[in-house]
Amino acid sequence: MAPTTLKVYFLLSIVGVMSHFAKLCTCYLFNESGVFQPAVATWYGLPLGAGTGGGCGFGDDDVGNRPYSSLTAAGNNALFKGGKGCGACYKVRCTQNPACSGVPVTITITNQCPGACNNEAVHFDLSGTAFGNMAKPGQANALRNVGRINVDYQRVPCSYGTPIVFRVDKRANPFYFSTAIEYVNGDGDIGSAEIQPAGSNSWFPMQQVFGATYKFNIPSGVKGPYSIKITTIEARRSVIAANVIPANWTPGQYYHSNVNF
Repeated sequence: MAPTTLKVYFLLSIVGVMSHFAKLCTCYLFNESGVFQPAVATWYGLPLGAGTGGGCGFGDDDVGNRPYSSLTAAGNNALFKGGKGCGACYKVRCTQNPACSGVPVTITITNQCPGACNNEAVHFDLSGTAFGNMAKPGQANALRNVGRINVDYQRVPCSYGTPIVFRVDKRANPFYFSTAIEYVNGDGDIGSAEIQPAGSNSWFPMQQVFGATYKFNIPSGVKGPYSIKITTIEARRSVIAANVIPANWTPGQYYHSNVNF
């Protein structure tokens, strides 16, 4: 075999191996080095509150219960990302106050912090519970009394330990379907959502209404059950929740899939 042919064969082999690895890889494009970045943190709501999920379309009862467990934050533009940051998970820690434990707390972005939160490059407006959890034992109130602190943060994969859930909008109707998408493991965020009606082989794009809430204008004659395909942003992985929305779906109901990333 000629030298030039050997070079071509070697390059093609490398490309093939890389392509095969890319198909198998389930890694997430996060900072896995353990290096934290600087940010600012405040807190809102009640001292032992859960925050809210309004900016993402998550129920306020949801954020107070597992798996969010009140460890939530409203993010400024750099974190909220026009709603594309909803569901993303971060480790946040504080070390610059005597009440700080230095132990990272894992939180989820469930809301938006507008206005003055954007005076800093990255700003977490934490729930009262999450803010207090950064403190040493018995120092939660002392830390919350500071109100505003410098923190370090790192993006991490989400590990909710539960399949994806669809929370149908209370305003949905037979011609307008809208749902919030919660508990996306791994990336946590949603790049796109598509819907497939009963008896169809086609996927139709859903439009982002706000946050992690997506809609589909139902054409006349189109019926459920509906399957929903979700694609994440960083890993660009897709998962299909087959027939997750029944034909007799009801506004305001939660529908639990049996899939996740």
